[in-house]
Amino acid sequence: MKLKSLHDLYVDELKDLYNAENQLVKALPKMAKAASSDELRAAIEEHLEVTRGQVQRLEQVFQELEVNPKGKKCKGMEGLIEEGKEMMEEDAEPAVLDAALIGAAQRVEHYEMAGYGCVRTYARILGYDDAAELLQQTLDEEAEADKKLTELAESVINVEAEEEGNEEEEGAEGKQADEGDGEEMDASEEAGGDGESEDEEEEKSAGRKRASRR
Repeated sequence: MKLKSLHDLYVDELKDLYNAENQLVKALPKMAKAASSDELRAAIEEHLEVTRGQVQRLEQVFQELEVNPKGKKCKGMEGLIEEGKEMMEEDAEPAVLDAALIGAAQRVEHYEMAGYGCVRTYARILGYDDAAELLQQTLDEEAEADKKLTELAESVINVEAEEEGNEEEEGAEGKQADEGDGEEMDASEEAGGDGESEDEEEEKSAGRKRASRR
């Protein structure tokens, strides 16, 4: 599509967002399944329903423009989702994975907020007041979702991830200490064994001397 005017850019950006939201509708259930925290899973599932509503809102905007919303692939969202997928495949502790999921979700939110902020402004400039209001609603929802994720991370997830890391470190230190104690005991037993052998040898030697004198 050749962009000759702000209107052309507006439509192009709307199509990009429409595709991004539809990609997200498919990706969010997988993120929810990967979450171990009930609070995080509920937050992701709630945002899935919100995202479906945002898709419908965009369709209203396209109806007003009498334009087909399909026809563009959002490579930005595709990349963010792929990064999230790779992260979910990592061998991570549950709470650590939850913290990573929040980070991935917030990157998505910030990407969407930037996009919706632009199209909302374009709509206002072009005189599409109804569309601008719909897009502002979505922008507000994205900001609220980002705020909830931050609160969840600060109050629960990141704290649990830190505690798991500390427990793992303490376990490793305890294991090393046990191994060190075991080595000391082995060395002591070996030394004790050698001492007993020497005493026995001395007794045998003394016995041989007494026998020879007789």
